Amino acid sequence: MSEAEAPELERLPVSVITGFLGSGKTTLLKNLLLQPDMADTAVVINEFGEIGLDHLLVEEAKEDTILMSSGCLCCSIRGDLIDTLRRLYKRRERGEVPRFKRLVIETTGLADPAPILQTLIGDPLLSAFYRLDGVVTTVDAVNGMSQLDRQFESVKQAAVADRLVLTKIDLADADHRKALEARLRGLNPAASLLPVAHGAVAAEQLFNAGLYNPAEKSPDVSRWLKEEAYAEAQADHHNGHDHHDHGHANDVNRHDDHIRAFCLTYDRPIDWDKFVNWIEMLITMRGADLLRIKGILDVAGSDVPVAIHGIQHLFHPPAVLPGWTGEDRRSRIVFITRDLERTWLEQSMAEFLA
Repeated sequence: MSEAEAPELERLPVSVITGFLGSGKTTLLKNLLLQPDMADTAVVINEFGEIGLDHLLVEEAKEDTILMSSGCLCCSIRGDLIDTLRRLYKRRERGEVPRFKRLVIETTGLADPAPILQTLIGDPLLSAFYRLDGVVTTVDAVNGMSQLDRQFESVKQAAVADRLVLTKIDLADADHRKALEARLRGLNPAASLLPVAHGAVAAEQLFNAGLYNPAEKSPDVSRWLKEEAYAEAQADHHNGHDHHDHGHANDVNRHDDHIRAFCLTYDRPIDWDKFVNWIEMLITMRGADLLRIKGILDVAGSDVPVAIHGIQHLFHPPAVLPGWTGEDRRSRIVFITRDLERTWLEQSMAEFLA
């Protein structure tokens, strides 16, 4: 992992919609495809038939692409995702399809979002044209609690999300829903939690979760990291307000109890080479347990910050930002981990940076 020039804001933002089977991804996407705010958006799905697009179809652009009434482009994954996204970008540049400004990928049938996220940040050609904006995870308000109990994949989907969409709220018991919301907030304190019925949510509420704010055309570090959310969650835990307490608090097999979400801070400038050695050690030893890492670093010898973003074994090329906003120049790194304790990470980081 080496330092890189600041990424172009013009790289196309990509949002990934994931969620466990039956959690309402298709209903959500059908609702989004009706919205004018989806104009200038390309949507990549597994199969057109699963979405039921007949009444939304404007014209067929090519065998695997159709133009929607909202003005957005809908594309079916044909074989490998990398090939699909490369081909779509080439057709955009050649003028064969509308010049979309955003990409949405819906992960129907894929329980674990990590492979898609790693594809986006790990493939050198894709990462030159696309940037990961955020992860949207749908959670079933009726069955979500039992799915979190039984399936680690559903816990992982919720843990790595930037937006949590709680679906089918019209069918859920009020107390059950309250307990589920508390569990999700404990699992992922920084994610926005959006309760919806029948998939009705505005597109603008789901997107622009990444480091770059397109409205201001500049990085928005505080919105991206949301480190205060982790501090508040930690304070609640120490004060006895355990978000995990909904009847399963003493169950050692609960998947949530293996997930840790926290923010580490470092007051002194960081030696880049030593930091890279530390990260590479973490990836080698515990890469599968580093569900997501986001950070802003004060690098020794540099007047401007560096942003980092990783998913398990892969890291996005570091982004050199234009400058600091505000007076806080501490390095801050958000971790979402599985069976990795905060104290161990703090100690190992201190040893490598000493």
